[in-house]
Amino acid sequence: MSADAGATGGRVVGVGTDLVEVPRLRAALERTPALLHRLFTPGEQSRCQRHEDPLPHLAARFAAKEAVMKALGKGMSAMAFTDIEVTSDGSGAPGVRLSGRARRVADERGVATVLVSLTHTGDLAQAHAVATT
Repeated sequence: MSADAGATGGRVVGVGTDLVEVPRLRAALERTPALLHRLFTPGEQSRCQRHEDPLPHLAARFAAKEAVMKALGKGMSAMAFTDIEVTSDGSGAPGVRLSGRARRVADERGVATVLVSLTHTGDLAQAHAVATT
């Protein structure tokens, strides 16, 4: 799912946004360490662990996953969080790789590309997603 494909003029199928409180995610991961593996792929974990404080980066990816679910018109029960992987290209621009149930939902809706935008501060992380044909 590259950003270039969406720039070619596909029809918008859905839009999603999400806002995550970094301290809430930090507390949830401290309470339930296994949650890290249920929410994030090994690649996402590795990319975020490169930062001094990985939590704002993980929170932005969690927000992106929720935003993608909304853009696909489905909720958490329709797919696993790890079916949505937030990637980065060589310049650091975010992208999305869908697999499993998320890929099937996207295919059913005619989604070829999901564009994402992420931002975060120490306390808040936000993401927007646009699904296009």
